Amino acid sequence: MDLILEEKDAADWVYRGEGAANIVLTYTGSAPTFVGKVLRIRKAPENGTQSSNGILSFSNHERLLWKDFEELVQSPTKEIAAQKYVQHVITPLLGSKHVDAGIRVLVSKEFLEEIEINIKSHRPDWRIDAAKVDTLNKYALLISDHSLFPHGILKGNACISVEIKPKCGFLPFSKYIARQNAIKRSTTRFKMHQVLKFREKQIPNLSEYDPLDLFSGSKERILVALKALCNNPQNNFRVFLNNSLILGGFGGAVDNSTSTTAEALEDVLKYVIKEDDGLQTTSFLELLTETVYKSGVLDRLLDVQKLDNYDIEGAIHAYYNFISQPCSVCRELGEDKVSPISTLLHALPLNESLEIVKKFLIAATAKDCSLIFCFRRREDGGSDSSYDRVYLESTNQVFDYKVHFIDLDLKPLEKMEYYYKLDQKIVSAYTEALQNGQGTVNNHTVKM
Repeated sequence: MDLILEEKDAADWVYRGEGAANIVLTYTGSAPTFVGKVLRIRKAPENGTQSSNGILSFSNHERLLWKDFEELVQSPTKEIAAQKYVQHVITPLLGSKHVDAGIRVLVSKEFLEEIEINIKSHRPDWRIDAAKVDTLNKYALLISDHSLFPHGILKGNACISVEIKPKCGFLPFSKYIARQNAIKRSTTRFKMHQVLKFREKQIPNLSEYDPLDLFSGSKERILVALKALCNNPQNNFRVFLNNSLILGGFGGAVDNSTSTTAEALEDVLKYVIKEDDGLQTTSFLELLTETVYKSGVLDRLLDVQKLDNYDIEGAIHAYYNFISQPCSVCRELGEDKVSPISTLLHALPLNESLEIVKKFLIAATAKDCSLIFCFRRREDGGSDSSYDRVYLESTNQVFDYKVHFIDLDLKPLEKMEYYYKLDQKIVSAYTEALQNGQGTVNNHTVKM
């Protein structure tokens, strides 16, 4: 029998954050079924129509694309499809130890309407303008709250967790990248996208974070990356103490860490790190660095990201092959400017085009997901914990830790055109900034 959430239950669920498609709520009540859980509810575009009770409508092409995953293709709702995608497509790639597909729960319209009212004051304005709670949807996904350990907060033992959105950790190597876009081979997508976001006033300044540092396998470079994220979290870095947000935003672009938030983080870390005042943050970033290095989870994530070995500039041609439509990219270029390489792509058989597009979309999930690292001090002499442990040399402390991937969303086939247009827009903004002599963009001295 399905669990159901009614209007009376809405007060126990509070806003945690959101992405493009979902809002995440944290449970604050006492019902054992929901303690230590978060709820993912679907959003509907503010300027569009809401879903038909969450019913999923896979196109014929999507059914063909995912034909090897029968349970996914037969999913009657978006929530079930999301669950089956994680179960059958993503988990084998990233490992069951670090992935949680969740379970579905029924949600009444009244529950969702009440949630919409309760969380409005916590949502970023630009998120409110873009989408609202889909109150016609009948289902939501219930997932373990990976910012806590399963038995909650042990007496006197604080639980601290960090959510990181790593983004793409490699430079594209595809031969299908156009000559005028060669900058993509030497500058990360994250850095280029920062310039566009800055220009469009989505962020107040540019981050120093470089995903290549985080994915490097070098402790020194991992620490550099984490310091940059901590100094300018945007929506890529969040810190929680006992499930309460301490540093970072709720979703989307946010202001930089101020001295106030830095001091708040330092103050909170006193409950976890045995270090002199003013050094807690430094030691905590060393702990996180050691855990990222030791866990090896970024190696697996990078392997999945690299399933995209054609780049969107190659995959877009395979997409038009697959859906049996004239290629709009080639049409816009004109016959005299279409490269021989593009012509070769359009000569590929259907099954090869299908595989290129499928791998691109799976890689897109991996490029846009997040990781949660959760820590608690291991009691002196304790050796019976079932969790992995990490040693912080600077404070002579041992911590239990666990790592989970979250936000492993199924990307719609129809987004291929959007991905291509966004890619061109990002490269154009970056190269224009360089050409206009607006500082050294790579080192982020940009004036606009």
